[in-house]
Amino acid sequence: MTSKRQSVKVLIMSKATLYLDETVHKALRLKAAETRQSMSDLVNDALKASLSEDLEDIQEIKERRKDKTVGFEEFLGQLRSDGII
Repeated sequence: MTSKRQSVKVLIMSKATLYLDETVHKALRLKAAETRQSMSDLVNDALKASLSEDLEDIQEIKERRKDKTVGFEEFLGQLRSDGII
């Protein structure tokens, strides 16, 4: 007989007070009611998505550091030689 070990993820939640724009708060309440999710879950999901995007942006910046930079004057010269301006 083989026993399977299951992994259980325990989330520790912190309480926070947020000050939201009145219209944003109303939209949040309405979305929570319509989707049957708590406002906390919606805010957590939105923040996680935003932080994930930040991480992707940081990675993109690191990758682009290797790219050759072009100054404004040089770029204008390229546009002129390409017949764009």
